[in-house]
Amino acid sequence: MSSRSEKFWNYLILTAMALIVLWPVGTFLAASLSPDRAGRPSVDLQWGNFATAWNDADFARSMSVSLIITAVVVIVGVLLALFGGYAFGVLGVVGEKVLFPVILLGMMVSLEVIIVPLYYQFRTMGLTNNLLGVILIHLGMGVPFGVFWMRAAFRALPKAVFESAELDGAGPLRMLWSIAVPNLMPAVYTLILLSFMWTWNDYFLSLVFLHGDNQTATVALGVFQGKYVTQINLMAAGGLIVAAPVLILYVIFQRKFISGMLAGSVKE
Repeated sequence: MSSRSEKFWNYLILTAMALIVLWPVGTFLAASLSPDRAGRPSVDLQWGNFATAWNDADFARSMSVSLIITAVVVIVGVLLALFGGYAFGVLGVVGEKVLFPVILLGMMVSLEVIIVPLYYQFRTMGLTNNLLGVILIHLGMGVPFGVFWMRAAFRALPKAVFESAELDGAGPLRMLWSIAVPNLMPAVYTLILLSFMWTWNDYFLSLVFLHGDNQTATVALGVFQGKYVTQINLMAAGGLIVAAPVLILYVIFQRKFISGMLAGSVKE
């Protein structure tokens, strides 16, 4: 009886928490489909709000720019994090006690503090209003966390796995790709999701370094919202369009995370 009572209260609390979290999302979605400028919910759904937002904000161009930047940052950043985490967590690096804290300093530097000198330095190199410049800054700010994250993941693996592979004649790269990475897919998927989310949602860096046809989706959304500041329904539709890739990726990687947890278990 106590077990049933405990189960009931667990479900009740979880349902209440889900409603609290989903209520703002539902309100936002209702506003985006409302024919009313103030975004008041209506049974008459106005799907044309999304078409208006897509065309007026030119999201096709700006989201393509964001996708290019995000894809490069995620791919290169995760690879660098894997190699760095593997070097610090498994192979051992000469001077690790000095080098690793230096890398961690990258996690502690605020972009707002260095943005002005960074802008002038990149301007002298011709990297302002250039996707490469923004990609390099994202990598510089994100890779330290990735190395820290993957180092902890590699150290969680049993040493016996690497010792037995080494006895079988496996080299460092083979141990990385054939043994370590398959067992660490949950950590890799989480890092991909976080990197994608942070890069895609960036506004400040893109606002300072990019303009014109190189505007990202978040900056284009800001411009669009400034234009339609009195039309809540259109602003909500634009916000959902920009947020859609992150939401879709989260749903996809949530399933992969669970499958990775099941397939990547290690037994000594």
